[in-house]
Amino acid sequence: MSDVRSRLTKKQEGVLCSMFFGSARLSLLFKASVQSYNYSVFHQKCDRQGPTLTVAYNNAGFIFGGFISKDFAQTGSNLKDDKAFLYGLDSRGDNLQPHRVHVIDGQCSFSDVSSGPNFGGLVFLDNGTQVYSNPGTLYNFDPALIHGNDLNLIELEVYRVEDSGNHLEKPWRNIDWSPGKRKELMESIKSWKPIITSVSKAQVLLVGPVGAGKSSFFNSLSSVFRGHVTSQAVTGSAGTSVTTKFRTYPVMSDKSRKPLPLILCDTMGLEGDVNAGLDIGDITSILQGHVQDRYQFNPLVPLQEEAPGFRKAAYVKDKIHCLVYVIDSSKVKLLPEKMLEKFAAIRRKANLLGIPQLVLLTKVDEACSLVAENLQKVYQSLYIEKMVTYTIYFYSWDVHFYHNNLGHILSLYVENVPPYDRVCSCYFRVCSNTNRQIKTGTFIVSVSRCERPPPSLVSLCRP
Repeated sequence: MSDVRSRLTKKQEGVLCSMFFGSARLSLLFKASVQSYNYSVFHQKCDRQGPTLTVAYNNAGFIFGGFISKDFAQTGSNLKDDKAFLYGLDSRGDNLQPHRVHVIDGQCSFSDVSSGPNFGGLVFLDNGTQVYSNPGTLYNFDPALIHGNDLNLIELEVYRVEDSGNHLEKPWRNIDWSPGKRKELMESIKSWKPIITSVSKAQVLLVGPVGAGKSSFFNSLSSVFRGHVTSQAVTGSAGTSVTTKFRTYPVMSDKSRKPLPLILCDTMGLEGDVNAGLDIGDITSILQGHVQDRYQFNPLVPLQEEAPGFRKAAYVKDKIHCLVYVIDSSKVKLLPEKMLEKFAAIRRKANLLGIPQLVLLTKVDEACSLVAENLQKVYQSLYIEKMVTYTIYFYSWDVHFYHNNLGHILSLYVENVPPYDRVCSCYFRVCSNTNRQIKTGTFIVSVSRCERPPPSLVSLCRP
């Protein structure tokens, strides 16, 4: 998968953040070298994200661009923004001092049109890696101090600027965080039983990009029920998948070591490149129950029927009963097109098999500084709310709207949800109540279901 990490060093990021009053944090939204020097992709990733900082790099060693406190929204208008500015930073020396220029009095600050970031005197993504520079248009500036007279880009990034004002006074979802409610949820999971005797545990498959946090999610959930931090599943932050086998993990409950009626299935991470990461053919075999625990994945060749590890006679108990897409919340808008195509292919397979599907956003504490300070403020984060909305609408998940607003869709107790969905939604909410020693901050985004689930699946759950 392509590298979508920031090009800024910690020192450079600190210098750029110092241009803002109060505390500020940069969160990467768009990286041209990965997602193309195309203004339509820029708008796809950056529209309606609130305050943004455009960060351009050239071979002269300059970091330069502009800041606006308003949304990019392609309104077709020239907008005024008294907080907007252009800046230039010569990164070649040790004494990093940004040169900042404010808009000419009475002028608009930027053009909110269907182009790249357009600050009048500086326009990006209008001609590939070439920057348009015209001092005196909206801003008076010295080109030598802004970009060193080098208008050829080697990279362009756009960041959302987060500060203390990037939160909501009222949470967009009301949650009872009390220990009593948490205990009630955990007990409801422990006591759940499938109706048919051939299935003792529901199998939940986790799929997602490399590094999204699938294995960490299992470890956090296990830790909640065990009462102490555990690390049964292998985790890491390598560029390729740390998990290379198909694993089925029972979740043990507290000191009694009694297993819960749920099994989490972990897989190799998805990658955007061809012949890399988990193969779509292997996912189909997993969903149908043909892949045995500890099967070693081969990205070049999917599991064949005659190969060791293939379960020919797959019964209801062997199949996947719920599919969960795991996505890093700080990279929701950074997933490459090929990755989205893989998600779409998996959705089609799961829909044909009638498997209920969920979406989980992980690492919300890393995505938003407000949440990093206190996980219970996750529903007061403007950024997290936008990422939830973006995930639902832009990725076109097959979401069924049981109520008219997002808060009710995401609420723990959703009325009129079929019982097989209710069990899954209740189950995954528990992980949101982890304490701060287990900093996953994972929560349910949406509940989707097939219109006519197979009878065997419906019978797994009590009414």
